[in-house]
Amino acid sequence: MLLLLQYTIIFASVLCLVALGGCYSEHSGVINLGLEGIMVMGALGGAVTMFFLPAGTSKFVIVLATTLFAILVGMLYSCLLGVACINFKADQTLIGTAMNLLATAAATVFVRAMNSSINPDNVSSSIQYIQEKKAFLKYIGGFEFSWFMLMAVVLLVVAWFLLYKTKFGLRLMACGENPQAADSVGINVYKMRWAGVLISGFLGGLGGIVYITAGVSEWKFEMGVAGFGFLALAVMIFGQWKPTNIALAALLFGLFRALSNVYTGIPFLANMNIPSTVYNMLPYIISLIVLAFTSKNSRAPKAEGIPYDKGAR
Repeated sequence: MLLLLQYTIIFASVLCLVALGGCYSEHSGVINLGLEGIMVMGALGGAVTMFFLPAGTSKFVIVLATTLFAILVGMLYSCLLGVACINFKADQTLIGTAMNLLATAAATVFVRAMNSSINPDNVSSSIQYIQEKKAFLKYIGGFEFSWFMLMAVVLLVVAWFLLYKTKFGLRLMACGENPQAADSVGINVYKMRWAGVLISGFLGGLGGIVYITAGVSEWKFEMGVAGFGFLALAVMIFGQWKPTNIALAALLFGLFRALSNVYTGIPFLANMNIPSTVYNMLPYIISLIVLAFTSKNSRAPKAEGIPYDKGAR
């Protein structure tokens, strides 16, 4: 059961971080369907950093450098959404979908090129970070604590405070509810939407590196992030775009995802002889069921997905 708790918390941390990223973006009025792609690019930035760090690098430097590069690459990739949807007013759904397709393909090509340049016989899309991953872990009794768990909690508290207790948060949400009204009182809607998109890139990139280091020491980038970006969107909607609700929803979905990793260690589940693929599908099945019953009453920001034209009134 301790292992189930451990995996539940780490997967919930991923979902919470990425869902919060989508929350910021949508509160500003921009639908970010590209979270899956942002996660892939953030994972790539963090994994490449760990791969090239010299042997003997201190744990603090490993954690700091990996986290910063994952965040930086995630934010840079989110700029595609910002430029296309905020500046050029492109369809936000199409751009997000394209970003997801591009990210996995680009990451796969990049990693294969990197590996083959080091060893011509290695054309895999995998990056190993066996020793570097240990820098993120601390054992408390039999519990494997990851520093990413603490980051997720801190950023959750920051999100709640920033959105509901600061001028920035209230302005951000005003731009997602009624951008024309926000503009009429002097709020720069374009800047606030850019802020929402960049913060989503920050959290999405961080969520990507948290995901690929959860329980494994090697990642094949041709696998992307197994739909976790879309699962985070379900968490965001189920959580009604509110940080505290998102955290609870992330724990629920994280529990079902964790079962696929540890069900063999639970006698009751192991004796049922259910194929592992069923457990892998569980979080996605649950997301469909939950959204089917709750999405009708969901209240998204009124202006999300609607391009803002300063001249229109």
